[in-house]
Formats: sequence, C-alpha cells, structure tokens
Amino acid sequence: MKEVHFYGAGFPYNPIKELPGKLIVVEGTDGVGRSTQTQLLRRWLEEEGYAVSDTGLRRSPMTQPGLDAAKLGHTLGSLTMILFYATDFADRLENQIIPALKAGFYVLSDRYFFSTVARDIVRGADPEWARKLYGFALKPDIIFYLKADVPHLVSRLVHERGFNYWESGMDIRCADNLYDSFCNYQSALLQEFDLMAEEFNFTVIDANRSVNEVFEDLRSHIRKLSEG
Repeated sequence: MKEVHFYGAGFPYNPIKELPGKLIVVEGTDGVGRSTQTQLLRRWLEEEGYAVSDTGLRRSPMTQPGLDAAKLGHTLGSLTMILFYATDFADRLENQIIPALKAGFYVLSDRYFFSTVARDIVRGADPEWARKLYGFALKPDIIFYLKADVPHLVSRLVHERGFNYWESGMDIRCADNLYDSFCNYQSALLQEFDLMAEEFNFTVIDANRSVNEVFEDLRSHIRKLSEG
C-alpha cells in the first residue's frame, strides 16, 4: 500500500497515512477530449472489475450552484473566482476523492487543480502564488496531459459544440471575436500546461490522434500502473 503525499501541507487537521485506491487525472485544454476519454476509461475499468468513481471541475454540491450562477452573470472579480474554484476543489478532494481512495476505488478526475492554475495565470495571477494555493492537493498516481494543437481543437469544436464565452477567454478579451479569442486563449493555456508538464511529471499523450488511439495509449499506461 503506497504512502500518501501532498503538494504542500495537505489537510493538517485530517492526517492520512495510506490510501489503497488510485487517483488518475486527465488534464488538457478545452475541446481536447478529456470527458470522452474519462467515460471510456471508466467503462473499461469497471469491466476489468475495479470500483470506479469520477469527478471534475464544478462537481462539489457546496459550490457548484454558486459557480454556475457566477459564470452566467459574470459578476465576480478574478480573485473571487480563483478562490471559489479552489474551494470547489478542496471540498471535492476532502469529501469525494479521498473517501473513495480510502475505500480502494480508482478515482478518475476530469481535470485536477492544474487547469485552474493555468486559467488563473493566464488571467493575471502570480504563478508561484497560484501553485501554493493548492498545497493541500493530493499527489495523483498518474497525470495524463492530453495535448492537441490549436488547429485540431478548433476543428473539433467547429464540428461539435462550437465555441463558448469562457473557453474562448472572452472575459479577458483575448480578441474581439470568439474564434480569434479562442485561438489566443488556448495557446496561452497550452504554454502554461507545457511548463507544468515537466514540473509535475505529466504523462504527455498526443491527442491529435483519433479517440481510439488515445484511449489505447491511456489504457496501456494504466495497465502498467495497476501491475506496479
């Protein structure tokens, strides 16, 4: 049974020594296919006989209604939104992720705190401060970084759900139209993810490929993790 490590102090009031489950994070920019891969991985792991739990941004019952309302009204300042998302993550970590890991579940996280750090920095937050804010975060067993270039992201969104206000960075006006703002904003996010990839030991997955090719790559890595 592995030891438990945090990026900082963790939860000092709730010391944890061992967690039998495994925390698998799927990270990447908007439109890269994280949710699709998370669903495929969950189905496969359950077929393999594992108990699986999944989570993602804005899934905390305590904060989800407030975050959704804030995004609809665009009424909160940048610092307030940063702390709101950090609260969402802390609540999910303490009350969803850690209990599932204690019970031996494989926990699939569609994004972790890395996405929020990247977004915060692009919106002007100090990089060191943004990282230290998540010192309570548990270190995952593996972090997959699905990386696709901007032209591929654009092509997928054009043929699927289209562009939206937040994924295009329109709140910080990366350009005066959705398309150009999306390209500029996602390019900035990619730069931050690339910086974090080495720092946090991401497993980089080429997401310019087909869904099945990416899934087979992820599955191969998880098999090795399970055997280890």
